[in-house]
Amino acid sequence: MGEFVIKLPDVGEGVAEAELVEWHVKVGDLVREDMILAAVMTDKATVEIPSPVDGEILWLGGEIGQVIAIGSPIIRLKVEGEGHAPAAEPAKPVKAEEPKPQPARAEPKPEIKAEKPAAPVVHAPVSAPLTSGAPRAEGDRALASPAVRLRARDAGIDLRQVTGTGPAGRITHEDLDTFFARGSQKPVVSGLAPDTSVKEIKVVGLRRKIAEKMAIAKSHIPHITYVEEIDVTSLEELRALLNNKKRADQPKLTLLPFLMRAMVKAIAEQPQLNALYDDDANIIHQHGGVHIGIAAQTPSGLVVPVVKHAEARDLWGCAAEVNLLADAAKTGTATREQLTGSTITITSLGSMGGIVTTPVINYPEVAIIGVNKMMTRPMWDGAAFIPRKMMNLSSSFDHRVIDGWDAAVFIQRIKTLLETPALIFVEG
Repeated sequence: MGEFVIKLPDVGEGVAEAELVEWHVKVGDLVREDMILAAVMTDKATVEIPSPVDGEILWLGGEIGQVIAIGSPIIRLKVEGEGHAPAAEPAKPVKAEEPKPQPARAEPKPEIKAEKPAAPVVHAPVSAPLTSGAPRAEGDRALASPAVRLRARDAGIDLRQVTGTGPAGRITHEDLDTFFARGSQKPVVSGLAPDTSVKEIKVVGLRRKIAEKMAIAKSHIPHITYVEEIDVTSLEELRALLNNKKRADQPKLTLLPFLMRAMVKAIAEQPQLNALYDDDANIIHQHGGVHIGIAAQTPSGLVVPVVKHAEARDLWGCAAEVNLLADAAKTGTATREQLTGSTITITSLGSMGGIVTTPVINYPEVAIIGVNKMMTRPMWDGAAFIPRKMMNLSSSFDHRVIDGWDAAVFIQRIKTLLETPALIFVEG
């Protein structure tokens, strides 16, 4: 038997380090070649680390959220044969070159013991033994004999969820029997009791990137938010008509493609809204191409896929690209090209959109358009109250670049286009 060392691969594009965001294995696991072991995140992409060989995990070299230098050892495997410590393996899906180790940033080589560790190296600090028999919190190591641990592992049971009745809360075979008989359901506790637990959640990966970008946006950009209500009754009638008459190969239309086309027409009249502000150099980069970011909520957090050159897409083209990007974002397959390059952003919470929001500008852009929920409300037409479908736009602007008057003119133009949707299709 030998030892095989996996080093953090060169993920390309001049990246010297990456943040460890996920372990897919733990010490003691048996892995196969090409099995995904971990995921790391750079400023540009999330990269999965596969196993180049079959083996058993001996050591994991880092905690979630830790920034590791390229070329540093991150995993040690017990393998058949003599084993070896190769240079950094190429990461998937990014093409990589053979990296050079960086001793100044490398992790210190830990002492490897012959016996198999009983628990993962990556875990929260172990608390002092509990004297009660309550199930243990995440991160607390359950007290149990090796035989009980083996039985629980074979049954796929997390011992932290088993109530221990032995000394200091030690879990016995009888406790496992009780757990199995109960169907792994926690015991019912009658009455009210205080919950004194505190769960520590480390901010890592995409959530850390979101936090950093929001902090930069709010600290650098003096926001001005402008709210206007839009009567979308006619637009909704047109949308329903077009969806009923669409071809089988055409996507279903939502509100977004209409709003995107309205934005393109409004930006043609006020191009300063379609810009990025370099506040370090005091330069405004005003773009001709309208690249609209669509803020999308995913299981991992908020991402902003980008519809490139919306000015060159018709209503159906915008809808098709939005659908493609939304699917890629939700499944985690969106590429770096699809997630970068926006010049103005739309944010919408759909039916959860509330009456008014105060959207944060997608730095370094200078404007963001926020869509609130649509509601049928009684509106006065001069003679009577009639039901109309109403929706608010809550939009924020960089007040260093966009004056309040210009922001109002921009939103009023979009309002006119959405309330009289035939104008969206008028060229010139």
